[in-house]
Amino acid sequence: MEKHVEQLVKWLQQTVDETKTKGLLVGLSGGIDSTVVAYLIKKAFPDSSLGVIMPCGSQSKDEEDAMLVVQESGIDKVKVDLTEQHQGLFTNIQNQIDEKNEWNTSNQQLADANLRARLRMSTLYTIATNYNYLVVGTDNAAEWYTGYFTKYGDGGVDLVPLLHYTKSEVRELAKELGVPNAIIEKNPSAGLWEGQTDEQEMGVSYDSIDSFLNGDDIDDQEAEIIETMHQKTAHKRALPKSPPNFHHFTIE
Repeated sequence: MEKHVEQLVKWLQQTVDETKTKGLLVGLSGGIDSTVVAYLIKKAFPDSSLGVIMPCGSQSKDEEDAMLVVQESGIDKVKVDLTEQHQGLFTNIQNQIDEKNEWNTSNQQLADANLRARLRMSTLYTIATNYNYLVVGTDNAAEWYTGYFTKYGDGGVDLVPLLHYTKSEVRELAKELGVPNAIIEKNPSAGLWEGQTDEQEMGVSYDSIDSFLNGDDIDDQEAEIIETMHQKTAHKRALPKSPPNFHHFTIE
């Protein structure tokens, strides 16, 4: 993995140079993916990298882990607490739809979680504009294939350096980079609600997804779950859908 780290760092440096920007930032969740990205961008730009901690009604343990990453990696950080803004906006939206008697309680948790992710994305881009940095995403190969990210939320980024690495390979990168074991062994979670874990929500383990992506045999039911997720989330990996160019046709 040493060679992979070197290549990723070089690619990050080249991308910043090509885009005429000044550095890189990442949202720090306290999870392994954002941690690996933080270590990589700190290596690529020791004086022009930033970790952004964005509590949003989050578990306190996540913020503690994010601070551990800051301390161990040495990356510069800024904290923006989004709890009040999220609560205010979500309540306002809910109240307006409630007045129409059209609030869908069955979709409430998902709508709430996606709003958190999109507020974080907006925060990252506001800070990135201030510094003239690029926003670095944290999605790995498993998350990208299954679409396990919020469209225009954590999927709204400039770069995705971990896109071709399975979850197990991200763990190997973490070990190579010297990431604390507490982060490497942490149960993967997007931190979107109390007790939420990635694997519980997806209904399949990262190990199974990794095996699937590597072409290994896995349980048929798990393979079906993975393929269904991939098909349903195709829109997340594509540009916005548009009609044919009607200017090529004669308008009568």
